[in-house]
Formats: sequence, C-alpha cells, structure tokens
Amino acid sequence: MFRHTSRVLRPSSLQTTAVQRAIVKRMASAASLGLKDQTLFKTKGLINGEWYGSESTFTVHNPSTGQELGQVAEMTVDDTKKAIQAAHEAFQSWSTTTAKTRHDLLMRFFQLMHEHADDLGRLITLENGKPLAEGKGENAYSASFIEWFAEEAVRAYGEVIPPMQNGQRGIIIKQPIGVVSILTPWNFPSAMITRKLGAALAAGCTAVVKPAAETPFSALALAELANRAGIPKGVINVVTSHKHLPEIAKEMCENPIVKKISFTGSTRVAKLLAGYAAGTLKKMTIEAGGNAPFIVFNDADVDQAVEGAVASNCVCANRIFVQSSVYADFAAKLASRVSSFVVGDGLEEQTTHGPLIHGKAIEKVESHVKDAVSKGAKILVGGERLDAKGPNFFAPTVLSDVDPSSQNFIDETFGPLATLTRFETEDDVVRLANDTEFGLAGYFYTRDVGRAWRVAEKLEVGMVGVNVGLISAAIAPFGGVKESGYGREGSHSIEEYMNTKFVSFGGLNG
Repeated sequence: MFRHTSRVLRPSSLQTTAVQRAIVKRMASAASLGLKDQTLFKTKGLINGEWYGSESTFTVHNPSTGQELGQVAEMTVDDTKKAIQAAHEAFQSWSTTTAKTRHDLLMRFFQLMHEHADDLGRLITLENGKPLAEGKGENAYSASFIEWFAEEAVRAYGEVIPPMQNGQRGIIIKQPIGVVSILTPWNFPSAMITRKLGAALAAGCTAVVKPAAETPFSALALAELANRAGIPKGVINVVTSHKHLPEIAKEMCENPIVKKISFTGSTRVAKLLAGYAAGTLKKMTIEAGGNAPFIVFNDADVDQAVEGAVASNCVCANRIFVQSSVYADFAAKLASRVSSFVVGDGLEEQTTHGPLIHGKAIEKVESHVKDAVSKGAKILVGGERLDAKGPNFFAPTVLSDVDPSSQNFIDETFGPLATLTRFETEDDVVRLANDTEFGLAGYFYTRDVGRAWRVAEKLEVGMVGVNVGLISAAIAPFGGVKESGYGREGSHSIEEYMNTKFVSFGGLNG
C-alpha cells in the first residue's frame, strides 16, 4: 500500500498533503523499529479488506524502554458493527469454498509467516518485551497453527449412520458455524490469534479479531500477510481499541450475527463475556486463568525437574511443591539457575528475560512477594524491582517455605515468581495442587510409572506434563477445567467452529 519512493518519503512543503504527512510519519516510525519490510507495520484496523482509521488514536509503548512505538486507530462500537457485518457478508462465499481452496490459502499464509519471521519476531519483542529469540520462537509456534489447520480443513469428515430401518439412511455433515469473535491477550500476541483464527478459517468461518491494546502490531502484521496470501476481503477483520474495549467486547459477544466466541484472558473477564453471550446462547471457547501446580517427587531427576520448572513458567506454573527429602537440593539448584538469568531489553542478545507488560503487572508481583514473606517465606533470589533497567522490570524471584495461605495460591501472579512449598505424601500434594479454582495445566516429576498414572488422573486440570515442562503444540488439545474455562484449542478444535447436522433420508425402497 505504501511505496518506498523519494516522492513519498521526501515531499516538498508545497506538495505535501495531510495524507502524505501521515504516510511519512508512519514510515519513519516503521523504519525506526528496524523492520526489513516496513509495510508490515500497520497503524489502522482492517475492515472488509481496507485499512480503517479514525480521528482518535492510542499509543503503544515498548515495555522495555517506555518509548512510543506508534499510534494506533482508536476504533469504536460502530466500527465493530461494520467489521461484523463485513465478516457476515464474506461468510456467504467463504463458507462455500472447497476445503482444498482454504487449505491452499492457509498454506500460503503459513509460508509468508516464515518468510517474514525476523520482522514478525521483532514486532512481538518490541510490543511485548520478551527476548528476541522467544519472539521468533513464538512466530514459529504461531505459524504452526496455520499449517496444522490448513491440513485439518481437508479432513473435516462427516459420518454415515447405520440404517435405522428399511428404506431409510442417515448421514452427519459438518458445516461452518458462522462469524467468529476472537479476543486475545498480550502475552502471546501472535499465537493466541492464529490458534483460534486458523481453526475458524479452516472450518469456513469468518472472523473479527480484537487484539490486546498493548500488542496490536503483531495482529495487524498477520492481517497484512493474510491479505497478501489471497484470503478474500472481509474474511479477517481486525478492530483496535484501548478506550472503547469494554463496549467493543460486549458488542462482539452480544451481536446476533456472531455465532461463536473464542476468548483468552482472565477468569473475571471470561465470566463477564460469557454473560453477554448467554443472551443468544452463543458457542464459546474460553481459556481463562491458571495457577498450575508443579510437583517434584523424591524419586525425580532433580536437574531435569529444575529445567522443567523454568520452561513451564510460561504456562502459569508458579506453585511449586517439592517432597521433603529433595527439597533442599531442588531449592538450591533452582535458585542457582534463576540467578543466571539476564534481565534486560528483549532486543539485546544476552537477555534471557524481558520486562513485564506494564506497571500494574509489576505491582501485582511485588504484592505477592510481600504477602508471602509476611507469612514466613524466604527470598532465595530476586524479590525486587529493577528500576535501573527500565520502567517495567522485576527480578526473577524464587521464594522458599511459602505457606499455602499466601495470595499467590489464590490469585495467579502472571509474573517472574516461583514459590516453593514442602510436602510429605502423594495424597497431601494432590490435595494442595487441586485446592484452587483454576485447572488449566499441571506438571510433576517422578520415575515411578504407577505414580505417573495415578497423579495424572487425579490432578484436576485440562493438561498434564509428566517429566516435561513444555506441553503446548498445534497437535495437542489446549484448555482447562473448573474456572480455567471450557472448550479446546489446537488439535481437533476445528470442531469448535462447526455445527454438526444430522440428515435423514427416507423413501429409499423405490
């Protein structure tokens, strides 16, 4: 849309129009971000294939430095209604395309994500703060969902029902559910979109995406690549907003045109959105809060468990339970491992851990540390702000002797905090692990096969890692139980975006 010409980049004062000045400012901002393809940096929403702006904008900041990354369109409820209508109109044709057509377009989208991996990874780091290696890793993870669901599109089979009586036959067919509302958080600004969007598009649905206000650029870059891949206009729409987010989310859940909602975020917001959706009995997939238990039994490989604890912290493993006989060994090794972390700007090569997303996140971690210490916990590593590094840095922290009455047992920290609690028996730790309203994931380390089966079945969670800290992949169902939500993403979740229809044929005897 924007060409790199001297006429655009260096217009004369007499020829410059307001539109040209806006383009110059935008391109200068994109150049300062260090992107190879500066046209991936979009500052407007997307409705019906057109980049859609507004007079009002909001600012997105780099959480590492506090510096402004850009101004993004502050879209409204009226804009959201237009996006939903565009998706509805596009659904009429997109839903009738062949599965092979959708497969081919999604595979082209997947290829473009790999071709632009450096820029997409950099955008994730700039707006989210995670180290660049993790940003690029997220892009690869994100792209894997597009690839997976491209292949699922051509395998969305129906069924033939055995004859119910002479002269009658029955079949089951799967049909796309309709327009889908997708609401995503800032922690995985790309992957949280593609594992929902990939399934929706593969099923034949169209979508309206609302990315987090802290991280809109990754979503907009994905939309640009989808356009380049040839996905028709109106199939993907992106609404950006900060100020109007509550009203927009309400519209995305209540609008009768929308037939399905997929949300990732807090349990509090999930309950609010579910209430909105209940008025029209919309189908929902919810991935809400989590506060995963991580259990180390006395027969575990302690070194392996330490590495697993570091890895699993990405999926809410803050409550770490260690059996008494290996407690001291595990605590010392985890503290040593965390001490080796390098905290800093995600773009710096040596950085292993970046900033939190904003000041409120810092305050929450700090309050959880203070609460645990007030109840007898000891700080082994960290426990303090790192203001000298930037506005949103908190030292990776390990606390020992944490009492189960501490706040972090009740409320997910969502920050660089690992708390250690001693336990004696298997029954005790299962009770402690399940003593939470959440049930997203759980992890434990043991070399006892019988215990592995028992504990995996007893943990009240949707996903279990046994002797492994990373369990999420496109091929695996992702989701929780209890107040961590319902429905699944990844794996065969294309079914979440389809209606099952039974068709009975009679009069077949001639």
